[in-house]
Amino acid sequence: MNIRSVSRRQFVKVGALAAGALPLRQLAASQPMEESFKPSPEPVPGPVSSHRAQLRWLEGGIPRVRPGTTWGVSWPEGIHPPGTPFGLRDPMGGELPLQSWPTAYWPDGSLKWTAHALPAEAGSAETLELVAGANPAAAGRPVVVRTRPDGIEIDIGVMTVRIPRSGNALIESLVRDGREIARDGRLVALAEGDPDESGKVGQEASESVLSRTVVEQDGPVRAVVKLEGSHRLVQGDRTWLPFVVRLYFYAGAASIRLVHSFVYDGDEHRDFIRGLGIRFSVPLTDEPHDRHIRFAGEGDGLFGEAVRGLTGLRRDPGAAVREAQVAGLPTGPVEDFDPRVGNRLHLIPAWGDFTLAQLSADGFQIRKRTKAGHGWIPAGAGRRASGLAYIGGISGGLSLGMKDFWQRHPTQLDIRNADTGEARLTLWLWAPDAPPMDLRFYHDGMGMETHRDELEGLEITYEDYEEGFGTPHGKARTSELMLWVHDATPAREQFAAMAETVRTPPLLAAAPEHLHACVVFGPWSLPDRGHPLKARIETMHDRLLASWMNQVEQHRWYGFWDYGDFMHSYDPDRKVWRYDVGGFAWANSELSPDLWLWYAYLRSGRADVFRLAEAMTRHTGEVDVYHLGRFKGLGTRHNVQHWGCSAKQVRISTAAYRRIYYFLTADERVGDLMRDLVDSDHAFTRLDPIRKIRRGPPPSTDPERLSIGLGTDWGSLAAAWLAEWERTGDTIIRDKLVSSMRTIGALPHGFFTRDSTFNAHSGAFTPAGEPGIGVSHLSAVFGLVEIAAELIDLVDDEGFERAWVEYCELFNASGSEQEARLGRSLGRLNLGQAHSRLTAYAGRRRDDARLLRRAWEEFLGAAAGLPLRERAAFNRQEGPAVLNPVEETPWMSCNASSQWGLAAIQVLALAGDHAPEGRQ
Repeated sequence: MNIRSVSRRQFVKVGALAAGALPLRQLAASQPMEESFKPSPEPVPGPVSSHRAQLRWLEGGIPRVRPGTTWGVSWPEGIHPPGTPFGLRDPMGGELPLQSWPTAYWPDGSLKWTAHALPAEAGSAETLELVAGANPAAAGRPVVVRTRPDGIEIDIGVMTVRIPRSGNALIESLVRDGREIARDGRLVALAEGDPDESGKVGQEASESVLSRTVVEQDGPVRAVVKLEGSHRLVQGDRTWLPFVVRLYFYAGAASIRLVHSFVYDGDEHRDFIRGLGIRFSVPLTDEPHDRHIRFAGEGDGLFGEAVRGLTGLRRDPGAAVREAQVAGLPTGPVEDFDPRVGNRLHLIPAWGDFTLAQLSADGFQIRKRTKAGHGWIPAGAGRRASGLAYIGGISGGLSLGMKDFWQRHPTQLDIRNADTGEARLTLWLWAPDAPPMDLRFYHDGMGMETHRDELEGLEITYEDYEEGFGTPHGKARTSELMLWVHDATPAREQFAAMAETVRTPPLLAAAPEHLHACVVFGPWSLPDRGHPLKARIETMHDRLLASWMNQVEQHRWYGFWDYGDFMHSYDPDRKVWRYDVGGFAWANSELSPDLWLWYAYLRSGRADVFRLAEAMTRHTGEVDVYHLGRFKGLGTRHNVQHWGCSAKQVRISTAAYRRIYYFLTADERVGDLMRDLVDSDHAFTRLDPIRKIRRGPPPSTDPERLSIGLGTDWGSLAAAWLAEWERTGDTIIRDKLVSSMRTIGALPHGFFTRDSTFNAHSGAFTPAGEPGIGVSHLSAVFGLVEIAAELIDLVDDEGFERAWVEYCELFNASGSEQEARLGRSLGRLNLGQAHSRLTAYAGRRRDDARLLRRAWEEFLGAAAGLPLRERAAFNRQEGPAVLNPVEETPWMSCNASSQWGLAAIQVLALAGDHAPEGRQ
């Protein structure tokens, strides 16, 4: 075995094929779309180049506010050595400031993925061009990072930020033009005891305590500071809820991006989170009538008021005064007011406290009061708030917002003490106005005390219950926030544009043709409607995507812990998804919906698909995975609750579901999550994932003799090792990965080998006992197909390739073919359609037309899958049969849709030239 040092790909040939595919402009014109779809902008036209990448803003057009952005671009193997500079040009040839760094390398050491950062307000064009080998323009006002023993100072031109190394505050001060706009930015948490207890339940407040501060990047265009710590009780010594917060600074920006991650490490039976948020203090010096409150509503909607209103009074201060206050401009000297108003300002109430609470996906309310101890009055209401608030005055102030604000309900924005010299602005990730966060398991076990009892439960509700396993201890959630430091109250139009940026942060993206030509992420193809059968598959694929987007909205798959996931299966009798039926509820990545969405994006460049996949990646990588405790590194199988199932497995936590998002965005948090999985093979020393069905003695807990399966287990581990190797070039991880591949190829029956042991130190597999044959229909459908294909392209090992291609060929083969090759038939296996892409892979690797034709027969035969017919015509249900109008189809499931989508994409890519005629 050897690691390839010379590419076996031919970039020019692949690029020519990609460029010769049907242009997306034609696709958009001929492609039927559901009404709920907003077609993404077309990829940038032009030839594919190994030295240039055509970029566009993901949502199309030019973002109204550009606070600075970071994105990733792939490159073909063997072209660009480390240290290659990159430049960025606008359509007129103008050079733009740029900061670049590598995020992955090919085996020969050349650049595979690079990340790039653009400063604030740069990129005012619909398309840009990234050029390898060109030097970027210098940033006009570069980021400057100064480190001190007690903290860090970041100067981004417009403002200066001071970050302490210890204490409660994450941000000590935000200064603009010499004036402190905000200070003492800290995390806050509220918790209470059992809400079921009678009587008043006391609340405990906690605040952030820093333990570590690290500068990860220091300019010139982008700086990143990573803050780690936990929450400590204000009255007590207990610390809990560990957090990681990253602060992102871009040259010339008046804003900061914050990525907040926390882990729940409490006792779900007594630690009920009542509020979780971030709070800033905002000094105020302007007169109350020159202080302003802003809340972003839905779309460009805005709630804007003054602390002391001058409109609607019995006496008129003057039209100029009223208009200025509504616009957020200085109202002028009081002496210029009509004296009937100016002399009575002290008799006009000053409203000090404002709250916007989004307690569901379908409604928010705004209320206000003069001060604590006095009653609240309703001030406004709407459906879906954008999640941005401002407090300040004509001399400046602070805006703070959260992405996916209404989708991640219950959320809340609080402004307090706006009538005093120092206001407080709090953004609540979990709203104190909502019921407390109740993470307890949803039933009492119903008498299941043994594994035999639990397997009986599995038979009826598909739930794999085990006492003590349905715990949220170790689950995490990441939120994306933005703050702006203003030198004046933002104009209403400006504030609406800022809200759009919060809802949909601007992102640059390479064209699908470029990504495809670089041959990343294994076999996938660009849309091709040049053949009637292919055209019909593309149409069904688009409609299937549309149907899932509709289901998210129609069934309100929103909420703090839920947003980003799909449901597993539908209940046609109740006309709802089986949200309360054991293993049929939340999918938790079952059969790889994550991968389906990401490959659907790669080939189309569609913004709506990207945002859906992004939400799923944020969810499944955080909520469905354990980040500390006895299950660290493992994910949880599908269940009513995201932590409910006792099947804790690496197939759910796999890095295969995170890699694509990471390389497209260079997201550091997702990079952390993948790195945390590098040693997840050691979780097998603590837990046997098949303990309930294992025959024979318990497996060894010796790290050198672990029982690790060759399917979902190894595929997930290999994904983490591959990600770490390509990101860092780590030879220890590489050698472990290569050792595992070499020894799988040497096993008596390759991937069909039933029993083997794994050495977690060396990565080697060895036969265990009498070598038998075993196979599972699940082995390949959690990312193994994609990872194995990539590894075969990266590492030359004939034994591994032979073993994998044999598995791909024989899984769906006839019993007689299996018996001739393996000595026995594999019996009746499930997911035949899903495995058609394996047959296609074997056919392509062996250049075997018979196998390629067989792949089409399997895909169109739809065994345990979806037939190719007009199945996307949903039945609309409304009236007393349902709570809200929905579109249903009884056959729909996350499993079938995900595997149909992946099979379609890969069969088209691998066997497209053998598409049967007359099958329309």
